[in-house]
Amino acid sequence: MPNWILETERLYLRQWVEDDFARFAEMSADPRVMKYFPKLLSVEQSNQIAAKCQQLIADRGWGFWAVGLKKSHEAGRFIGFVGLHEPQADLPFAPCIEVGWRLHPNYWGQGYATEAGRAALEFAFEVLNANEVVSFTAAINQPSRLVMERLGMTNTQSDFEHPAIPESDPTHPLARHVLYKITRREWTASNGS
Repeated sequence: MPNWILETERLYLRQWVEDDFARFAEMSADPRVMKYFPKLLSVEQSNQIAAKCQQLIADRGWGFWAVGLKKSHEAGRFIGFVGLHEPQADLPFAPCIEVGWRLHPNYWGQGYATEAGRAALEFAFEVLNANEVVSFTAAINQPSRLVMERLGMTNTQSDFEHPAIPESDPTHPLARHVLYKITRREWTASNGS
């Protein structure tokens, strides 16, 4: 299975390397990055996630790719991850392919999530032949919802309670999640393929 490397105007979406793990651990312990997740992660927890991302790419050639800058004094630097995933959680719309992202705060507001997300969607529809791709986040996560909309995804109005939030706390601000999706037909129509 080839390890796919996607390329955009400014970014590479590539396999994870050992040097990425420390940067990812820094992100995973940053309250700004983890604002819409249940908790900050320890270095060990973060490394487990990074290793799983790395292994899934090794096994099937795609996944949550490490994102590196192409041009600048920081060329090649890991700035986060963007890519595709098949969630294993007990979600009401599973099985599915999701597009997701998590970037270092120094690289927010520059269009990188949208740029890399488009590359991931193109891969999903043109290489994996997916019929649809979803994305989901806490209802209060407006920044990610805006990225979903920029990617041409629409809110399905099928809100759900995320199973990772304890049922004992249904009022938790992260419990309610929104589900966005885009179909192959919608992607083709909006991208002239």
